[in-house]
Amino acid sequence: MITNFKNIHIGKLIHFRVSENKIDLQRICRFLDCTENEVNAMYLQEDLPTNILMRWSKLLEYDFFRIYSQHLILYAPPSAVTHGTEGSKLPKFRKSIYTQEIIAFILELMKAGEKTRRQIVDEYGIPNSTLNRWISKYSPV
Repeated sequence: MITNFKNIHIGKLIHFRVSENKIDLQRICRFLDCTENEVNAMYLQEDLPTNILMRWSKLLEYDFFRIYSQHLILYAPPSAVTHGTEGSKLPKFRKSIYTQEIIAFILELMKAGEKTRRQIVDEYGIPNSTLNRWISKYSPV
């Protein structure tokens, strides 16, 4: 279903997951404490408030936030300067952690001829050595 982590339409993805799991609309309404019209309106939303997205994630047993994390891994530029973060109380995350979904997505781009190795390295900031490792490890011989 997700073929592009750049353009996320969370309502469509939620609707897809609801259809996939055959969740009854009445159950959704009770869980989210809303009407059928409000649920249908959410399916049309490109983005949703985090508290609503959290409830959908729980109901559908799927981490919709991870889709946004994958977007950040692929499309957020690496930070060159880190001043102002030394004293931060917020947790720090490593950007270089790639999930199986990201690896499969990148390898599929190459396999389909949509991106070259150079384009992937340049556009997504993935080191060439990492890309070569993925190709040797995950591509069938």
